[in-house]
Amino acid sequence: MPNLALELGKQTANLGVTSVYGEQQDVDGIRLIPVALSWSGFGAGEDGEGNSGGGGGGYAIPVGAYVRKGDDLRFEPNLVSLVAVAIPFVWVVGRTLSRVIRALKK
Repeated sequence: MPNLALELGKQTANLGVTSVYGEQQDVDGIRLIPVALSWSGFGAGEDGEGNSGGGGGGYAIPVGAYVRKGDDLRFEPNLVSLVAVAIPFVWVVGRTLSRVIRALKK
């Protein structure tokens, strides 16, 4: 059996925005280029007898799209996903700041 870690690496080399959201699209002279944050992790192992196993996973957040119309290029954010990511981030930052301020007062 070939090395499982190398096989997983070969199969996942192309993960990214294109594999999650597809190629750029041209619609009525307007080019849409999707933008996303994506990451993945995989692991594998083998024992001395040739038994092997592995697995992995990934996550992607649609951030928005670049819209090109003629010579004009602008970024259109996906507000729903940005709010969904911003709410937990703001909560963690606020909680951290409150603890730091509380510690400095002592």
